[in-house]
Amino acid sequence: MAAKAQFGSKIGLIAATVGSAVGLGNVWRFPAEAQANGGAAFLLLYMACVFLLGIPVMLAEFSLGRGQRSDAVGVFKRLAPRSSWWIGGAIAILASYLILSFYMVVAGWTLEYMWQSITGALYAPVTEATAHTGIEALDVQFKTRMEEYILQDVRPLVMTYIMLAINLGILLMGVQKGIEKMSNVLMPVLFALLLAFACVAMTFPEAAEGLRFFLHPDFSKIDASVVVNALGQAFFSLSLGMGILITYSSYFPKDTRLTRTAVTVSLLDMLVAVMMGFIIFPAVKSFGLDSEGLEGATLVFVTLPEVFAQMPLTELWSSLFFLLLMVAALTSTISLAEVSIAFMQDRFGLRRTTACLAVILPLFLLSTICSLSQGSLSWIKVAGLNIFSLLDTVATNIMLPVASIITCVYIGWFAPKGYLRNELTNHGAIASRAYPVVQAIVRYVAPAIIALILIASFL
Repeated sequence: MAAKAQFGSKIGLIAATVGSAVGLGNVWRFPAEAQANGGAAFLLLYMACVFLLGIPVMLAEFSLGRGQRSDAVGVFKRLAPRSSWWIGGAIAILASYLILSFYMVVAGWTLEYMWQSITGALYAPVTEATAHTGIEALDVQFKTRMEEYILQDVRPLVMTYIMLAINLGILLMGVQKGIEKMSNVLMPVLFALLLAFACVAMTFPEAAEGLRFFLHPDFSKIDASVVVNALGQAFFSLSLGMGILITYSSYFPKDTRLTRTAVTVSLLDMLVAVMMGFIIFPAVKSFGLDSEGLEGATLVFVTLPEVFAQMPLTELWSSLFFLLLMVAALTSTISLAEVSIAFMQDRFGLRRTTACLAVILPLFLLSTICSLSQGSLSWIKVAGLNIFSLLDTVATNIMLPVASIITCVYIGWFAPKGYLRNELTNHGAIASRAYPVVQAIVRYVAPAIIALILIASFL
């Protein structure tokens, strides 16, 4: 069997791992949660949850991947060969693949909106908006535009297939020449675009009011449900339970300092969410959109185009924003696909080219079904959900927490004695004051908190 692939530099390692964590959840879920749950009060809770839950669970996954240098199933097969712990890894791999099948569709949406921004077609008037004026007309225009596009059958599929082809091209080039090189280019682009948008947002007329809302904590809104939302945001924004962190850490050099890497990745991931707050709240306040909900796709495909339509150089800023969004989506889809590719290579001994094709080609069918479930297949419902929403609910709300609980219980209670300590200290080569705290959290706190998130998804 060929030698295990490995990231070639520390910068590439950080860029790839941050890219795997940063995704659309940082862009559209965080502002919505902050708006609904007390602004800075939610931000402070979210940050606390990242340090309390996110980093320790990330270190548990890192210890498995870097220590065993295998896929999400293989790490358990190597550590506990005659047990059923590998099921936790299998759940993570299946969840990541289900997420990939609909995430690729959303990535296609970002590509379409970038193209429409470049051509100006996104801002061409629609008939439905002519009966309205001002903000209301813009709202109708972009809601109509989004509904018309997403409910189509052909155009979203074309963009989804283009994103699948881009993913396949990058993945075929391998870990260093594909994933690492892509991350070294795209992550600086993403942060540069975020910084540019944040600077522009500070020039808006009501920027101070927007920032005041975002940075002023309203602790009266904090209750049990808000705490659960903050826990969920921390959990999902770091890509925990997807097998991504196990897979990517299997490419870490043996001398990688896991604690330092986990803290760096988590801080950069939080920075993206915070910078989005610095962009979104001044913008919506300045352009009279602060009364609108900042929920999910509506924020990205309706509210922000309304903002760009009222700015000079509309097409330029819109194109750059959707470029930013496409970068976030691409780094996420690449990392999700790599989980299954690593599994195919390690478990079945496939060459990388064969493994890439085995993972990507079925998505041309699965993603097609997810896309059409918004349009001509929308009549297919399971528990009141279309196929797209069903996969999202099952994978995100159920499978990811279950996979993380299994990982924490194994590392905390059943891994070989001293395993986590050895990985965090590089087998005694470095000191790790964090170990006792991480061990306690992984054993007692994280499983209980993740179980709370799982139970809350059914309430």
